[in-house]
Amino acid sequence: MSDKYYENVWDALPFPSFVVTSLGEITQANAAAEQLVSTSYKQMLTKHISQFFTDNSIINSTLKQAVKDDGSVTQYNVDIAVIGQSAAVSNIYVSFINPNRTELLLVIQPTGIAQKMSQSLTNLSAARSVTAMAAMLAHEIRNPLAGISGAAQLLAMNATKDDSELADMIVQEATRIGKLVDRVEHFGDQRPMHAMPVNIHDILDRAQRAAKAGYGADILFNVDYDPSLPNVSGDADQLLQVFQNLLKNAAEAMDGKHGTIKLRTSYNSGVKLVMQGKNTQNLPMKIEIIDNGCGVPENLISEIFDPFVSSKTNGTGLGLSLVSKIIAGHGGLVECNSEQGRTNFCIRLPAWREKKEAH
Repeated sequence: MSDKYYENVWDALPFPSFVVTSLGEITQANAAAEQLVSTSYKQMLTKHISQFFTDNSIINSTLKQAVKDDGSVTQYNVDIAVIGQSAAVSNIYVSFINPNRTELLLVIQPTGIAQKMSQSLTNLSAARSVTAMAAMLAHEIRNPLAGISGAAQLLAMNATKDDSELADMIVQEATRIGKLVDRVEHFGDQRPMHAMPVNIHDILDRAQRAAKAGYGADILFNVDYDPSLPNVSGDADQLLQVFQNLLKNAAEAMDGKHGTIKLRTSYNSGVKLVMQGKNTQNLPMKIEIIDNGCGVPENLISEIFDPFVSSKTNGTGLGLSLVSKIIAGHGGLVECNSEQGRTNFCIRLPAWREKKEAH
């Protein structure tokens, strides 16, 4: 078979793969590897593999172990961190590929994405439960709540000072519950999403300008956009709501003027989601919102998109659940990786595709 055939097979491999010398210098890298480290193959040539991964990366030690043992080494469920990115759980395979034992094949197989997809589908199920509950809440709670508030106001008109204060408290609490019902009622909107081509950078810029004019006035915003990104398939207003919510959460996690929020976009063709009926949805559009705030508590990270789960003292736990519902309605995924000083909300969406008219 021709060299071109093998080149096509090499670039079609779904997992990031490198060929390195026994000293760790890169001699080959496939398309998935380029996407992983956000660097072209030509720019990687002759560079040491450690230039693209954190200094304490297990990749270096695994390569050295393979050279020392003159054989193959496999590591399962280890944290792999590209410089400037969060660590991802992966399997690593290292093996010599030529008879004179001068070059090794390094394959990185991410394992965390399947778990995150499963968690996203669970979050969607929870959001749907809130959707079903919203209509009932609006009908069963709003009317008697208005009666309670009205009765308390009437009592306050002829009450003593102490009783008047209690009546005012009833009115205030009834108002607070009413606002909570209003927020939950957002989940009851089940109208179909009318997908249109959306420039995601325009949406991010609108959300950023709104943040700078209010709650994010003292925060430094950095952008790292992929200018070649195609349009997203989605609803512009709903996506704006998503990013405004995420930026507000990031701003509230900051320490005053030391806060930084980074907005980053990229194209990754290797992420697919299996939908109902075994249809596959490509999710190449990757949008990240990264902040250097206090992070999400470890005991909440797996439930952060569930309804009524919040790390804020006065939070309702509905904002991120609504984010999850909107993104799921777009056929996408949202995930969160967080540690002290760095939180990354990553959204994956389908690209816009023109529908072919039937003839």
